[in-house]
Amino acid sequence: MKQDIPLNNLAQAIFTINRHAKTAPEPQHLYFIKKESINRLLKERKAEKIGLHFSNRPRLSNQYSTLLVKVDNYYFHIPPSKEDFKQLKHLGKLDENYRNPRTKMSLSQAKRILYQYIDWKDKKPINKRPKYSSAYFTPSSLGKMEWPPKRNF
Repeated sequence: MKQDIPLNNLAQAIFTINRHAKTAPEPQHLYFIKKESINRLLKERKAEKIGLHFSNRPRLSNQYSTLLVKVDNYYFHIPPSKEDFKQLKHLGKLDENYRNPRTKMSLSQAKRILYQYIDWKDKKPINKRPKYSSAYFTPSSLGKMEWPPKRNF
Protein backbone atom coordinates (compact mmCIF):
# COMPACT_ATOMS: atom_id res chain seq x y z
CA MET A 1 0.00 0.00 0.00
CA LYS A 2 1.50 3.33 -1.01
CA GLN A 3 1.78 6.08 1.55
CA ASP A 4 1.25 9.75 0.79
CA ILE A 5 4.42 11.10 -0.77
CA PRO A 6 4.77 14.91 -0.60
CA LEU A 7 4.15 16.56 -3.98
CA ASN A 8 7.48 18.39 -3.83
CA ASN A 9 9.33 15.06 -3.42
CA LEU A 10 7.48 13.63 -6.43
CA ALA A 11 8.32 16.70 -8.53
CA GLN A 12 12.00 16.50 -7.53
CA ALA A 13 12.08 12.77 -8.30
CA ILE A 14 10.56 13.33 -11.76
CA PHE A 15 13.06 16.16 -12.37
CA THR A 16 15.96 13.86 -11.40
CA ILE A 17 14.69 11.00 -13.57
CA ASN A 18 14.20 13.37 -16.52
CA ARG A 19 17.69 14.87 -16.13
CA HIS A 20 19.30 11.41 -16.12
CA ALA A 21 17.14 10.16 -19.01
CA LYS A 22 18.47 12.90 -21.28
CA THR A 23 22.00 11.49 -21.08
CA ALA A 24 21.28 7.76 -20.52
CA PRO A 25 22.36 5.32 -23.25
CA GLU A 26 18.99 3.50 -22.89
CA PRO A 27 16.51 6.04 -21.50
CA GLN A 28 13.26 4.20 -22.33
CA HIS A 29 12.60 2.97 -18.79
CA LEU A 30 13.34 6.36 -17.21
CA TYR A 31 11.00 8.13 -19.63
CA PHE A 32 8.37 5.45 -18.95
CA ILE A 33 8.36 6.02 -15.18
CA LYS A 34 8.38 9.81 -15.73
CA LYS A 35 5.33 9.61 -18.00
CA GLU A 36 3.50 7.12 -15.71
CA SER A 37 4.08 9.36 -12.70
CA ILE A 38 2.92 12.52 -14.47
CA ASN A 39 -0.18 10.79 -15.86
CA ARG A 40 -1.09 9.55 -12.38
CA LEU A 41 -0.55 13.05 -10.94
CA LEU A 42 -2.81 14.49 -13.65
CA LYS A 43 -5.48 11.89 -12.87
CA GLU A 44 -5.29 12.76 -9.17
CA ARG A 45 -5.41 16.50 -10.03
CA LYS A 46 -2.02 17.09 -8.39
CA ALA A 47 -0.54 18.28 -11.70
CA GLU A 48 -1.89 20.68 -14.29
CA LYS A 49 -1.69 20.81 -18.08
CA ILE A 50 -0.42 24.24 -19.12
CA GLY A 51 -0.36 24.08 -22.92
CA LEU A 52 1.54 22.82 -25.95
CA HIS A 53 5.07 23.69 -27.05
CA PHE A 54 6.94 23.05 -30.26
CA SER A 55 9.70 20.55 -29.63
CA ASN A 56 13.33 21.69 -29.69
CA ARG A 57 14.38 18.58 -31.59
CA PRO A 58 12.15 17.95 -34.61
CA ARG A 59 11.99 14.28 -35.64
CA LEU A 60 13.03 13.62 -39.22
CA SER A 61 12.71 17.35 -39.99
CA ASN A 62 9.04 17.34 -38.92
CA GLN A 63 8.00 19.83 -36.27
CA TYR A 64 5.92 18.32 -33.48
CA SER A 65 4.44 19.48 -30.21
CA THR A 66 4.85 18.38 -26.61
CA LEU A 67 2.52 18.86 -23.66
CA LEU A 68 3.76 21.19 -20.91
CA VAL A 69 2.73 19.99 -17.44
CA LYS A 70 3.25 21.74 -14.10
CA VAL A 71 3.97 19.62 -11.01
CA ASP A 72 4.48 21.74 -7.88
CA ASN A 73 7.17 24.29 -8.97
CA TYR A 74 8.52 22.14 -11.81
CA TYR A 75 7.59 21.99 -15.49
CA PHE A 76 7.87 18.89 -17.68
CA HIS A 77 7.10 17.87 -21.25
CA ILE A 78 5.32 14.65 -22.18
CA PRO A 79 3.72 13.46 -25.43
CA PRO A 80 0.28 15.04 -25.93
CA SER A 81 -2.97 13.20 -26.64
CA LYS A 82 -5.37 14.11 -29.47
CA GLU A 83 -7.69 15.72 -26.89
CA ASP A 84 -4.83 17.97 -25.72
CA PHE A 85 -4.60 19.51 -29.21
CA LYS A 86 -8.33 20.25 -29.13
CA GLN A 87 -8.52 21.56 -25.56
CA LEU A 88 -5.23 23.37 -24.89
CA LYS A 89 -3.65 26.55 -26.20
CA HIS A 90 -0.48 26.26 -28.26
CA LEU A 91 2.23 28.33 -26.59
CA GLY A 92 4.58 28.31 -29.59
CA LYS A 93 8.33 27.96 -29.21
CA LEU A 94 9.86 26.73 -25.94
CA ASP A 95 11.28 29.50 -23.75
CA GLU A 96 14.96 28.59 -23.35
CA ASN A 97 15.51 31.08 -20.51
CA TYR A 98 13.23 29.27 -18.06
CA ARG A 99 14.82 26.67 -15.79
CA ASN A 100 13.32 24.36 -13.16
CA PRO A 101 14.53 24.83 -9.56
CA ARG A 102 17.81 23.08 -8.79
CA THR A 103 17.49 19.89 -6.81
CA LYS A 104 19.91 17.41 -5.31
CA MET A 105 18.49 13.91 -5.36
CA SER A 106 20.21 10.70 -6.37
CA LEU A 107 18.85 8.67 -9.26
CA SER A 108 18.33 5.65 -7.00
CA GLN A 109 16.32 7.72 -4.50
CA ALA A 110 14.24 9.25 -7.32
CA LYS A 111 13.51 5.79 -8.74
CA ARG A 112 12.55 4.49 -5.30
CA ILE A 113 10.08 7.37 -4.78
CA LEU A 114 8.47 7.01 -8.22
CA TYR A 115 8.37 3.19 -8.09
CA GLN A 116 6.49 3.49 -4.81
CA TYR A 117 4.18 6.17 -6.22
CA ILE A 118 3.23 4.31 -9.41
CA ASP A 119 3.16 0.99 -7.52
CA TRP A 120 5.79 -0.56 -9.79
CA LYS A 121 6.34 -4.25 -9.05
CA ASP A 122 9.11 -5.32 -11.42
CA LYS A 123 12.01 -3.05 -10.56
CA LYS A 124 14.17 -4.40 -13.37
CA PRO A 125 14.58 -1.96 -16.27
CA ILE A 126 12.40 -2.76 -19.27
CA ASN A 127 13.71 -3.00 -22.83
CA LYS A 128 17.08 -4.40 -21.80
CA ARG A 129 18.99 -5.63 -24.80
CA PRO A 130 19.77 -9.36 -24.71
CA LYS A 131 23.42 -10.35 -24.60
CA TYR A 132 24.97 -10.40 -28.05
CA SER A 133 25.27 -13.77 -29.71
CA SER A 134 26.17 -14.40 -33.30
CA ALA A 135 24.88 -17.17 -35.53
CA TYR A 136 28.36 -17.26 -37.06
CA PHE A 137 30.22 -17.85 -33.81
CA THR A 138 31.86 -21.24 -33.43
CA PRO A 139 33.29 -22.00 -29.99
CA SER A 140 37.00 -22.63 -30.06
CA SER A 141 38.37 -25.96 -28.98
CA LEU A 142 41.63 -24.34 -27.95
CA GLY A 143 42.39 -24.80 -24.30
CA LYS A 144 40.17 -27.87 -24.11
CA MET A 145 42.79 -30.36 -25.19
CA GLU A 146 44.20 -32.92 -22.80
CA TRP A 147 47.85 -32.51 -22.02
CA PRO A 148 49.89 -34.42 -22.83
CA PRO A 149 47.94 -35.50 -25.86
CA LYS A 150 46.96 -39.19 -26.11
CA ARG A 151 48.77 -41.08 -28.81
CA ASN A 152 47.01 -43.76 -30.74
CA PHE A 153 49.69 -46.11 -32.14
